[in-house]
Formats: sequence, structure tokens, C-alpha cells
Amino acid sequence: MKKILSVLIPALLMAGTSHAAEIYNKEGNKLDFYGKVDARHLSSHDKKNNGDATYVRFGFKGETQINTQLTGYGQWEYNIQGNKTENDAADTATRLAFAGLSAHEYGSFDYGRNYGVIYDVEAITDMLPAFGGDSYSTADNFMTGRANSLATYRNRGLFGLVDGLDFAVQYQGKNGAAGESVNARSKVLSQNGEGWGGAVSWHFGDSGVTAIAAYAGSKRTGDQRVKTFNNAKNAEAWASGLKYDANNIYLAANYAETHNMTALAGNDSAVSDKAKNLEAIAQYQFDFGLRPSLAYLQSKARKNGQVYTQLKYIEIGSYYYFNKNMTVYADYKLNLLKHNDAFVKARNIKTDDILALGIIYQF
Repeated sequence: MKKILSVLIPALLMAGTSHAAEIYNKEGNKLDFYGKVDARHLSSHDKKNNGDATYVRFGFKGETQINTQLTGYGQWEYNIQGNKTENDAADTATRLAFAGLSAHEYGSFDYGRNYGVIYDVEAITDMLPAFGGDSYSTADNFMTGRANSLATYRNRGLFGLVDGLDFAVQYQGKNGAAGESVNARSKVLSQNGEGWGGAVSWHFGDSGVTAIAAYAGSKRTGDQRVKTFNNAKNAEAWASGLKYDANNIYLAANYAETHNMTALAGNDSAVSDKAKNLEAIAQYQFDFGLRPSLAYLQSKARKNGQVYTQLKYIEIGSYYYFNKNMTVYADYKLNLLKHNDAFVKARNIKTDDILALGIIYQF
């Protein structure tokens, strides 16, 4: 069992569907179903972060062999909050929904709701039991996280010529205000104009070391220029990271800058002129199932010539894997923001620590 866990656990952390249940595999057609129940409780002096935070997440991955060189594929993933009463309005969301074609060493192309290329870098540190991934990456914020209208080309091994050299090119169509596109956005911060991005990573042989970098630039919508206290025509982001994953040790760090893109903390409509973000994580996998975690995250935003620290915390936590299906975890967020800081006070940004405890069943 110890040897099995030492192989399975890193794979489960890095690929959420690696433990999917195969429900069909015949004549070149395959369909896997995956999901998890995360029974989570939060404890904090902040009432908004205190209480039940249980959720259910499930989806499928499918592929079909078209011929010897071409494979079709698709993925859909859905999230349902489990901490609402039966009389409350449903709190659900489609996280992923895309389909595409893969041609082996020639790469793959897909379109739909997927991860933006900037998240290629974010992913190496977004591995905490309950927190993390929140300094510059968020859903529906250009190409920093999950988003709509993404057309993505990916190639592994540079057309089969260079092992370990992977790259991606991505286009995002407009997600504008009402009347501007089919998939209109009521929230101005979730809008985006047309944009392009790319990412490249280099795996240094069997050393466990990977270097990665990404860039994305987009137009901003008219609504965003008028309603976000930021009149810039364009938004952009770049990120770079380095990770080591070998010998039961996981170390990773990334640095990113966003321009005219990241929301100013404590304001649902204001966008910073620039944000500088740093994330670092260290984990160790014990053979008996314990995986302690230590991380540091920080985001500094610039607005009208002033610089504000709007996110800063240390994470101390751990997973414990009973087997590939059952996990318990504890995660403590030590908030380093000061309640008497003028920026923090003016925007009523929370400075409380948070403890998350949970048990996960996954398949």
C-alpha cells in the first residue's frame, strides 16, 4: 500500500481526473466519469468564512479514435454547492466544457470553456488542501483561470523533435456586455475583449525540474473602461514559474504581473493599474499517506501611483491519504494583512485567519 500511495498521490494532485472510473471503452471509444465530494468546514472570526463549505464536483472525459492519426475528445465538469437549503436557489456552475481534436505529435486543438494559458503557470502552486491560487488567477478574468470562448492549440515535445519542450497558443473571443455577444456578461469584471496568449514549458529530463512561462494580452470592453475606474484599452498578464517534483519532494514558485486586469481588493468594480504577485509552496509526500504543505502568497496592487498590499498570507496544512479514494485534510490560513492598514480599513478587507477541515471521497 505504501508504494501504491507514493505513486498515486502526486498524480491525483496534478491531474484531477487520473482516478476516473471508466464506464465505456469499446471500438476506439472511451468515456471516463470522475468526481468528488469535499465535505468541508471553515472556522474563522469572519462570519463569511465560518461554517459549512461542502461541495460536489463531477464530470466526464471522452475520446474517440477517428483514424490512426486523429483522435477526438471532450470534457465537461460541473460544481454543486452542498451547503445550501433545499429551498434556496441552486448554487451550481459549469467549470469546464470543451471539445477538440488531437493528432499525436502534431498537437491538439480544442474550443470551449477551458483553462487560460496563464493558469499553466498558476497550476504549479495551486495545490493547497483548501486555499491558494488566489493572488492573480480567478475564473472569468481574461486568460488567468477558467474562462469561455477559448480556442487552444497545444503541442508536446515540439512536434516530436524535442522531449520535454511543450508549448501552447490560445485565442479568446469576446465575452462582452448585453447586446455585444451571445454569451453576454452582467458582471463587468467577467467581461473581456478579444485576446491572444501563449505558454511554454521545459522539463529538464528526469531531474524533476520544470520551468514555465506564459503571456496573454487582450482588449478591454467599453463597459470595463467606463465602469472599473481604469480607462486602459488593453489588459495583459505574464507569469513565470519553476518547480521540482521528485524524491517525494514538491517545491514550486511563480511570479506574475497583471496590467489593467486584477480587481482591487474590497471593491467589486475597481481594477488595479498593475498587480505584482508571488506564490511559493513546499510539500513532502510520506509513504504512509501524510503530505504536509507550507506556502506563501502575496499580491501588491498599484492604483493611481499608490501601491497597496491586498493579499498576504502563510498557509500551513496537510493531506492524509487513506487510499486513492479517501482523503482528509486540514489547512490553516495565517493572514498577514494588518487591520490598521489604511488601505485594508478603507475597503473593509478581512484580516482574520481561517481554518479549513475536510474529508474527500473521490473516484
